[in-house]
Amino acid sequence: MAAEQPLLEPVRLGPFQLRNRAVMAPMTRSRAIGSIPNDLMARYYAQRAGAGLIVSEGTAPSPNALGYPRIPGVFSEPQVAGWKQVTDAVHMREGTIFCQLMHTGRVAHPANLPEGAEVLAPSPVPMETTQMWVDPDGNQPIPTARAMSDAEVRATIGEYAGAARKAREAGFDGVELHGANGYLVEQFLNPHTNQRDDDWGGDVERRLRFVTEVAEKTSEAIGSERVGIRLSPYGVFNEMQPYDEIDETYQRLAAILRDFGLLYVHLVDHSAMGAPPVPDAIKATIRETFGGPVILAGGYDHARANADLNAGKADMIAFARPFLANPDLLERFEAGTALNEADPETFYTPGEVGYVDYPTLG
Repeated sequence: MAAEQPLLEPVRLGPFQLRNRAVMAPMTRSRAIGSIPNDLMARYYAQRAGAGLIVSEGTAPSPNALGYPRIPGVFSEPQVAGWKQVTDAVHMREGTIFCQLMHTGRVAHPANLPEGAEVLAPSPVPMETTQMWVDPDGNQPIPTARAMSDAEVRATIGEYAGAARKAREAGFDGVELHGANGYLVEQFLNPHTNQRDDDWGGDVERRLRFVTEVAEKTSEAIGSERVGIRLSPYGVFNEMQPYDEIDETYQRLAAILRDFGLLYVHLVDHSAMGAPPVPDAIKATIRETFGGPVILAGGYDHARANADLNAGKADMIAFARPFLANPDLLERFEAGTALNEADPETFYTPGEVGYVDYPTLG
């Protein structure tokens, strides 16, 4: 590995030989009309297949998980067929792509869900300030979710495993469990959003049970060597709140994930976007306890990515907006050329603009 440019060097990640250490981070783009992936999405991901690893946008494992407008699922045959277009396009360019399984939990509006689906969460804790976009009505207050029954918790765990199997049918190389950013997995971890007093809430071990069983069942479904997880300790996105046992919770979780043999842990720090920074100490503790590959994400540029890789803080570095606006990001890093700026006005709009029309060096 070249000491100056480790980001651009190949790396082994479990069963995968990756062309570099750059990860395209999962980014919701809201182009999946009817929650079904399409040709436009295949073009978008294929353009960015130069990443060592692509992690897809958050993808719902069930109808209840479709909290945002125009986000894809991976629980129906049409969705599997749609994703097959995407994975085939990435593999044609020798890329590696994982499907991020995201259940939004309480961060959802019922108008964005299909008929018969419900907004469910560990506990009925209101969203105080966050609003949700609804087509065509714009931003709307988020109604309070209904608390899941024991049977619904168990069924949801099964949905993750079923979605992982369908992701493999769709050609994904593996899956990433979205345990960050205030969505369902983190809602079970955090005592502010998990106020249960049954087997799924209370002390640290019981609040860990949901993610533990999701990781276990998903690993049984497709093999732990094809399962990663994204975490955001100390995160405040989607009205997450700090609590006394944060360090204990994530150190214990890292040990559980190590014992399951998960492929990687992906840690996100939103301080570059104005959130409180994630302490370096908890990142180091998770890395040491997990003992396997760690991906770091959060406001990285080329220089800082190389510095943290050289310092042994991570095995790979994830980039979000730089990949969004620069399909040829690694070529630009290698050439030392300027990057395109991302246009926030088109992050979540339908269509090609701000999606597949960013210019490349070629």
